[in-house]
Amino acid sequence: MNFAAMMLVAIALDLALGWPAVLYNRIGHPVTWIGALITRLDKAWNTGAQRKAKGVAAAAVVILLTWAIAHICQSLLPQSWVGIVIGGVLAWPLVALRSMHDHVAAVAKPLLVGDLAGARHAVSMIVGRDPAQLDEAGVARAALESLAENSSDGIIAPLFWGCVAGLPGIAAYKAINTLDSMIGHRTPRHEEFGWASANIDDMVNLIPARLTGVLFGVASGKRAAQALDIMQRDARAHRSPNAGWPEAAMAGALDIRLSGPRIYGDRVTEEPWLNGAAPDPSPETLARGLALYIRAMAGAGALIALAALLWRFA
Repeated sequence: MNFAAMMLVAIALDLALGWPAVLYNRIGHPVTWIGALITRLDKAWNTGAQRKAKGVAAAAVVILLTWAIAHICQSLLPQSWVGIVIGGVLAWPLVALRSMHDHVAAVAKPLLVGDLAGARHAVSMIVGRDPAQLDEAGVARAALESLAENSSDGIIAPLFWGCVAGLPGIAAYKAINTLDSMIGHRTPRHEEFGWASANIDDMVNLIPARLTGVLFGVASGKRAAQALDIMQRDARAHRSPNAGWPEAAMAGALDIRLSGPRIYGDRVTEEPWLNGAAPDPSPETLARGLALYIRAMAGAGALIALAALLWRFA
């Protein structure tokens, strides 16, 4: 089956409709279903001894169950354009181009008119750091970092694995990413239990993170060479093996610095700067970042369309 064409259907539905509130209120969302399973396993298994082994088992249960359900669904699809459309409908909620843009735009809108309190509230919806400690530049920086990182693990990565393996690929990826976001933290509770989830997430994001960085670089036009050079130079300095690639590329594309020190609750983390010689972002930079995001995601769509055509005529 033409998995790339299936992903194009999912993209089109997401851009047109997002995930409507009426559907969320009635049936929830596949990620919330996965999250409910992870919560139950966390409560039941994350106790006593052998927490690392139990965490490996929990990750395996969530990933394999999600993959199996998606595999069964895909196996029932007709091998025709009808199957491609139905598969795209099933993949639709696992693509988040529209919601990513809307969440960051919700930060940019108040920030551009000087409403720092409104911008802080909006950015608290997408980042974990303390918004009360952020000035205008801090809010813009947090939103741009979220936009860069989540473009990779929330959009490019699921589409990449969907193109590779269809519904099982995109569904299993979302299970892995949800495991990481819920239990893949270096905290006393999840240091051992979430070890497998964090490491699996790092592995499946290796290619998509670098691809996202290239997309941001190419989409920056005249600054493409600069963006790609800074990505190559600074990406590995990031605490994450993957997030640094799209963040460094965005920093170079917008000629700003990202990452650096940040506050989480009562903790200050001393992270290195990406493109550290550049200035801090401004509210206007955040608007330019959204425009860059649109161009980069359009580029991703064009690559997927090309893959669909090549498959069709292969």
